[in-house]
Amino acid sequence: MRRIHIKGDVLCTLFLLGLLCLLLYAHQNIAPTRNSLHLEQGSTSSRALLETALESDETKRLSAMPSVKTKCQSEPQSRSKLQTRSRSKLQLKSKPQTKTKLKSKSKKNEGTKKMAPTNAAPVLPTQPPFDFEAYLRNKDSRDFKLLLDQPGKCSGTLYMLIAIKSVAADFERRQVVRHTWGREGVFQDGKTVKTVFLLGVPRNKTALPLWDRLLAYESHTFGDILLWDFDDTFFNLTLKETHFLQWVNDSCSNVQFIFKGDGDVYVNVDNILEMLKGRKFNKDLFVGDIIHHARPIRRRSSKYFVPEFVYGQTMYPSYAGGGGFVMSGLTARRLSGACRQVELFPIDDVFLGMCLQRIGVIPSRHEGFRTFGIERPSAAPHLQVFDPCFYRELMVVHSLTVPQIWLMWNLLHDPQLSCHSKLAPTSWPFKWGAKVFGTPGQKDSETTVKQDYVDNVFLKH
Repeated sequence: MRRIHIKGDVLCTLFLLGLLCLLLYAHQNIAPTRNSLHLEQGSTSSRALLETALESDETKRLSAMPSVKTKCQSEPQSRSKLQTRSRSKLQLKSKPQTKTKLKSKSKKNEGTKKMAPTNAAPVLPTQPPFDFEAYLRNKDSRDFKLLLDQPGKCSGTLYMLIAIKSVAADFERRQVVRHTWGREGVFQDGKTVKTVFLLGVPRNKTALPLWDRLLAYESHTFGDILLWDFDDTFFNLTLKETHFLQWVNDSCSNVQFIFKGDGDVYVNVDNILEMLKGRKFNKDLFVGDIIHHARPIRRRSSKYFVPEFVYGQTMYPSYAGGGGFVMSGLTARRLSGACRQVELFPIDDVFLGMCLQRIGVIPSRHEGFRTFGIERPSAAPHLQVFDPCFYRELMVVHSLTVPQIWLMWNLLHDPQLSCHSKLAPTSWPFKWGAKVFGTPGQKDSETTVKQDYVDNVFLKH
């Protein structure tokens, strides 16, 4: 029988042809999977499956490499090339940890895929940074027309005026304030309290169609809207501050005390009235959550970013958190004049601190003003943060939703509310005494117990 001898190069050629056919066959089988995966480019699970499919394709090709090594002994150069190629691919692709992560990630994404739509959310455009140079060019434009006024708001004897910063779209917030803690009326000892809302013109008028009609009807119905002709933006809150103080000086100079705050706060008006007992409205008074030794934020990603060419000093003057503060009518009228002398600053809280520094008034910090919200107390971890027994002893709490304000109002006015504390029983459940404002005098035992309760239960931010 005659033997047929086949050379090594012919054998390698035949093997490579067979391998090429195998790859073509695998490519035809995987192509439909790739097409179906291409339809779901937006989901992360599709990308994970595509990587797994490509990885299995590469694994098939790598599994054929040892046979090439055994059958091509006579071609050392080809063998070294194949080994080098396989080694480089193994370093890039055949890491067990990466493969496990890809599979676990694809399974995790497949589980979340059932809960969420397959189409990815569109990427929102990046908001442009605030144009401080344009702000500095236009900062001298500080007199804007009053579009909606309430000329009779301060008629007669007015003990306290509640002024709330708001925007046109926040009708629900204004309504919940009107029906809860911001309602007008006569309180303790015949003290009259009235409310106004401070607004500017919405910048995006298409987001709220007929916004001017809405505010006109709202002003006619409730008689508490003050609207000025400037864009209602974050950095224009300073204009809202200066125009309100000017309005107080012109149309409400007889008011004795003013509470000014945001629309997302809860206020215990009875506690504020109790605090103001014995205070003279014809003397300077400014009380709130005072922030000392604050530094300008130079981080561009921050909402409160201020470049050095706008404010070159390293520290802000003492100022009150904008969630809410109380001032006397005299201080408000003095601030109105000072704010026209101080250069406008884009952060309204800091700007008001500059005006206080101008007239030489030192703001007083009060523990009852929680403009940064409430943290869980370490002294009473069993109590919940959203508990009426916390709010009963406070004056201002910031960052509450509309349902939370409504709920807290009803909880605090529930006659069956029972708060277990070590406070001594008194005719009036709230009395801070002279410690807060530094007034000279002997502290009684009741004031000491209540102050210790506040110091131990409520954390300082």
